[in-house]
Amino acid sequence: MRSFQYPGGVYNATPPRVVFGPGSVAGIADEVTRLGAERALIISTPGRVRLAEKVRDLVGDLGIGILDEAISQVPIELARRGREKAHDADCLISVGGGAATGLSKGIALDLGMPIINIPTTYSGSEMTGFCGITIDGVKRMHTSLNMLASTVVYDAELTTGLPPSVSASSAMNALAHCIDALYLPTLSPLLAAAAVEGAEVIARALPEVLADPARLESRNELLYGAYLGGAALTGGFALQHGVAHALGGSFGVEHGLAHAIVLPHVTGYLEQHVDLGPIAEAFKTDHLGGAVHDLLVSSGLPASLAEVGLTEADLDRATAIILETESDGAVSPVPVTEQAVAGILRDAYTGRRPV
Repeated sequence: MRSFQYPGGVYNATPPRVVFGPGSVAGIADEVTRLGAERALIISTPGRVRLAEKVRDLVGDLGIGILDEAISQVPIELARRGREKAHDADCLISVGGGAATGLSKGIALDLGMPIINIPTTYSGSEMTGFCGITIDGVKRMHTSLNMLASTVVYDAELTTGLPPSVSASSAMNALAHCIDALYLPTLSPLLAAAAVEGAEVIARALPEVLADPARLESRNELLYGAYLGGAALTGGFALQHGVAHALGGSFGVEHGLAHAIVLPHVTGYLEQHVDLGPIAEAFKTDHLGGAVHDLLVSSGLPASLAEVGLTEADLDRATAIILETESDGAVSPVPVTEQAVAGILRDAYTGRRPV
């Protein structure tokens, strides 16, 4: 007999408005007005200032300035500075990748103002009310409806200049959302279907984007896969995110790359305990961990933690941090033991193909 229940609140809550399609950023001023806002603060990384300026020009008198200080892992000190600078605003517009999205969340967590996210990578975090914030060198998960965007604008034209390495790492991040969410008891069955379709779209579109980075149709499809993965992530997060967040917050591994390197090994471990069959079927494989590893290698990204600067001595510390922070909002029905985590990190360190 079918039976299920899942938590309310921030879990499975998606932004109430999504605007998807090439060229859609042109209507950003209308999106600000739709929210009843008049003083939008635009948030970006230092490297995306030109894009932030384009958005500022599009919103015209509705914009009050640009905060171009976003960096990966959302340090709490930066979030606090951002809150001070946002006191005159009544709306936040994040434009860029996960760093800009994360900073907008860190600001809105306390101030509770509406967010418009304009993602230019495939991270998917623009869809959720979850945010990893780094405090005293440890990245901890925060959850709040204050951090859930009011509107998300997906415009594939803004992604055509994305370097192949960033395209690949953020797409692997989106794939991690699909895999890490599928087996959770907190995931709505409605969004479980999004996880499966998102994985299938990403597996198909990522090689197309890497083969022809300027092809808008492929970019649009990969962005759609990221959207579906972000929607699935709203159902919760577990072991994959605990490992990736520790590597990013405490060892400085770029967020998408951390997901990419450990995903084959977490997936291989999960396959021993839970049913990932629907995604394996989408990949047309009976060994999902191996197929994810093959996708990672074919993308040209580093495939081992050794390649991104970790040492064998770091593995014990990383294991301890993951075990300490594993309960920070995660809902994991699989055993998260010292032996399991150490094994995942050891395999990710060598980069061997899961067996």
